[in-house]
Amino acid sequence: MKKRNRKTGLPESVNMRHDDHFVDLISSQAPENRIRQISINKIAPNPHQARSELGEMRDLINSIKEKGVLEPILVRLKNGDYEIIAGERRYMASKKIGLSEIPCIVMNVGDMEAMEISLIENLQRLDLDVFEEADGLRYLADNYGYNHEQISKKLGKARSTVTEIISISRIPEKIRKICCDYGIMSRSTLLEISKQRKDEDMERLVNAIKQRELRREDTRKLSKEIKGYKRRPIKRYVYNFEPEGKKECRVRIEFKKQKVRKEEIIKILEMMLEKLKKNSE
Repeated sequence: MKKRNRKTGLPESVNMRHDDHFVDLISSQAPENRIRQISINKIAPNPHQARSELGEMRDLINSIKEKGVLEPILVRLKNGDYEIIAGERRYMASKKIGLSEIPCIVMNVGDMEAMEISLIENLQRLDLDVFEEADGLRYLADNYGYNHEQISKKLGKARSTVTEIISISRIPEKIRKICCDYGIMSRSTLLEISKQRKDEDMERLVNAIKQRELRREDTRKLSKEIKGYKRRPIKRYVYNFEPEGKKECRVRIEFKKQKVRKEEIIKILEMMLEKLKKNSE
């Protein structure tokens, strides 16, 4: 068998998108350690992996059987062995097939950077559902002290979007399961559910969305009603005119704002008069 030339770096056929921070981390590694074949028995999953489900793996298993592991997984040294940073599905598929070793990129990173890279890698592959994404961002904020602005810069998302996603993480597991069973996984809808103060109110809203097939605006309206939201009445400027000696006649003009100048009232009256003249012709 012809011995393959040892190569470093990712295969040219692999197209990966990562932010500058991610690329810098890979580039900082020593060239001889970029890609290594590591015994699968010395590799362990990350206990803080953002993904809770690995999903359907049949296609991935068949692909690895036919072509091998084309894209190395990312690992780091931990307690004498290697811990997965990103690539757990490739690792599990390779294990099921019975491979003895798999290609890896060994990275010298701490817990915070490992979690960050894992999230970025999964998000860019669209491998995380909205709950997994929310829990991952919450973990970064709670355990590593990231604020929402820092997370938004790392992931290339708007700060408001990060805040909304993290808000979804407060939905309890029981309500999440109902949402998944009903196919309610829209971020905007889940955000309205997360705004409820009590679990029973969340469940009430979820059931209403399913049973009444509510659209976004209807969901938002019902969400406010359940929370007991009361809209403050808007104080509007009202101009009243009642001619002296003619109690049977009174003119009332209501404006959709609180303050109105005299010139604005005159202009409205002139418009009314002009319209009356045209209609009488």
